[in-house]
Amino acid sequence: MLRGVDDPERLRRLLDAVLMVGSDLSLPVVLRRIAESAVVLVDAKYGALGVLDENGHGLAEFVHVGLSDEQVKAIGDLPAGHGILGTLIVDPRPLRLADLSRHPDSYGFPPHHPPMHSFLGVPITIRGQVYGNLYLTEKQGAAEFTPEDESLAVALASAAALAVDNARLLARVRDLALAEDRERIAADLHDTVIQRLFATGLALEASRRLASPELGGRLDQAVADLDETIKQIRSAIFALEAPRLPGRGLRSELVALATEAAATLGFEPHIRLDGPLDSAVDTAVGDHLLATLREALANVARHARATLVDVDVFVNGTGELLVCVTDDGVGPLRSERVGGKGLANIARRAEAYGGEMVLEPAPGGQGARLTWRVPGPGHPPSGG
Repeated sequence: MLRGVDDPERLRRLLDAVLMVGSDLSLPVVLRRIAESAVVLVDAKYGALGVLDENGHGLAEFVHVGLSDEQVKAIGDLPAGHGILGTLIVDPRPLRLADLSRHPDSYGFPPHHPPMHSFLGVPITIRGQVYGNLYLTEKQGAAEFTPEDESLAVALASAAALAVDNARLLARVRDLALAEDRERIAADLHDTVIQRLFATGLALEASRRLASPELGGRLDQAVADLDETIKQIRSAIFALEAPRLPGRGLRSELVALATEAAATLGFEPHIRLDGPLDSAVDTAVGDHLLATLREALANVARHARATLVDVDVFVNGTGELLVCVTDDGVGPLRSERVGGKGLANIARRAEAYGGEMVLEPAPGGQGARLTWRVPGPGHPPSGG
């Protein structure tokens, strides 16, 4: 348990904020949600989250909470990292002040800035590297922030650090060109990140027996989210270790196809890839896979009236290729179960490689799920 924090409601809110780091939300949205959570958790009137630039000297992003649009417009330029904000950049340690105007490094406020007295600032760091700071001002109902408030803010800053670190790592992976860098990052992901996530999951499971039924359910969900994150990181490792062949690999083609499908669906499907798709799936089967997924998404767009589509593509330990397309629409129609032309083509593509296609109601009864399965190597095609 966090030092001095024994309020179950505050712990639940903190857990909500931490779980956002593993969501599909963009980094700016995650940072704003963390800043908003911090304001609520420590009863502050204003909050902000500053992310340092690559040089670590100034603020590249500054997310603020509590100021109205009119106040922001009247203040003008947002902080650039001077004064007490600059102090936290140079000396990244938690700082609590009853009146920030009395601090020797106080820089003062610009015209039209609302008055601020009590202050709590904590660094956003991971592995000793400073990414920015979380700032909170104007403690409500008390003259200054408490050690308990500081403990909660430090935990939220850690979540923000993970979000920033993940975003920068992803950007770096996208820009990598050298094979040795890709191999090194794949090894780091496997040996460090996955092991830490696994250890965290074990710790949460150990805490499960001590929690109330409600909090226990949230811990179970947190463990499930960690398992899903580990699967996604394993997928990234396979992508990093895949040979760099001319043109786009199967993974890239699948992601591009899902992006293109947004034009007809009205939204982009959520795609999850796992296993050595680029190395274990030969060109012919890959072409059938892409045609199958294109037809399946087109069927959803034409008939399902769906608002959500999940696409799972993976190769298991035996080399079997499995594709699942799940939507939340009206479910499989009778005509679809009999077999329309598009679905018949999908079925024939699987059967040609000794596989099968199944269309059934989605788990829970809402929507439909199409499963396309092709066995691993050793099962030659039976026809065109």
